[in-house]
Amino acid sequence: MSHSFLKESKLYIVYGGNKYRIYTTTALNFSQTFAEDSYPVKTLHDQSKMLEGSTITKANEANFSFTVPLTIEKDESIVLDLLSDLVDNEQLKSFDMYVQTGSSTFKVNDCVVTSADFAFNPREQFKVDIAGQGTKLSRVGDESYSIPGSAQSESSTRTPLIVYPVVSVSGLDMNSILGVTVSIQNNIDWTPFETLHSSLSVTNSSNAMFPSAYVVKDRVVSGAIQQYQTDNNITQFDDFETNTVILITAKKASDNTSFWSLRMNPAMYTARMNVAGVYSQTYDFRTLDNTALGTRITQYS
Repeated sequence: MSHSFLKESKLYIVYGGNKYRIYTTTALNFSQTFAEDSYPVKTLHDQSKMLEGSTITKANEANFSFTVPLTIEKDESIVLDLLSDLVDNEQLKSFDMYVQTGSSTFKVNDCVVTSADFAFNPREQFKVDIAGQGTKLSRVGDESYSIPGSAQSESSTRTPLIVYPVVSVSGLDMNSILGVTVSIQNNIDWTPFETLHSSLSVTNSSNAMFPSAYVVKDRVVSGAIQQYQTDNNITQFDDFETNTVILITAKKASDNTSFWSLRMNPAMYTARMNVAGVYSQTYDFRTLDNTALGTRITQYS
């Protein structure tokens, strides 16, 4: 008997005919559930049946999440590329995800990224938390299953990346920065996919109805900038702005060169004060125009 251990899992992304090995932390999850419809069994002539029957004919969307440490070698750039502009009639970039364990290979079909969270913390490795959804989760083979796609070459080393944030608002550089978080959200709705004809032919999970299409409701980039409160910025603790330009850059701690940046124009923010051992203030921001998100992100610059 062979057990599958999370720490042994290998994640692969297949996109555009290419296969990418993605190195993640142990924060790797994927699952899919089926939707149940219940109905009363008790009838007018038989009041003793105090129970409900159940039918299962369709599956909910598959969910997945993983955390990718970003490295100087940039092998994981495909992950960031999947966050860029909409393609093919306002659709997100779609890919297949494979997870290979010591005894199984699982596949999630037609995946899209619904959120990505970045934390710019000079005390921790630069990482991105990815979450998304797909149409179908299945076991496609054992540990020797051959994942399709042209394998992309990997660097011989993986160098952890430590960055610190540099922020400017309306062209003015901010100082005394504690940390920055950025969240990119792709809000989607799966379109109804249940039909009476299809539901009548469902006998088990192999021929159940799975989601196949979605619509993008909106895209939002938001986050927070934390700043020590000093005598130079104390008058800004109750500030706000509804039309400004915010530029956030991740600088490599090793040589002070830019690694990743995001330009938001136009954007809004509100400032609030935090009272603790050291006074600080937080700028909560959000973009106002996300029609060309990919052109606003400069990765590995």
